[in-house]
Amino acid sequence: MPGRHFEDFRVGDVILSEGATLTESQILDFALRYDPQPFHIDVVAAADGPFQGLIASGFHTLSLTFRLLRDTGIITGTSLGGSGLDELRWLKPVRPGDTIRVQVEVAETKPSRRGDRGTVRLAYTTLNQHGETVMTCFMTHIIATRSVAV
Repeated sequence: MPGRHFEDFRVGDVILSEGATLTESQILDFALRYDPQPFHIDVVAAADGPFQGLIASGFHTLSLTFRLLRDTGIITGTSLGGSGLDELRWLKPVRPGDTIRVQVEVAETKPSRRGDRGTVRLAYTTLNQHGETVMTCFMTHIIATRSVAV
């Protein structure tokens, strides 16, 4: 099923994702490749570290956050990429066994002068299984109008 076109996004609309549970092995695998800090890659060192246990890289949380939005289908076939990320905040650690989900609110829409696309600024809130906010950010998506077949 195709995603929403630019014209379908309204300021204030809220999109909710399904949840995804992070395993210890997923956290270790991501961190070993992209963010090899002790509290992300070493269970023993992490136990004595600033978070008293292993936590996911914030970049892992960010990547999974976008994936969860993408998996809603809302931008399937209509996304033309993105133009930025603003105000990224990691507020609580994500640990092995945590399940995160994403609530996204349409904050702004702006048509392009080209007419074949527009930008949709989305406010992302990533929540854990307890409903606690673990991450927030704004992402600007470039979305096709109905006049463009992607």
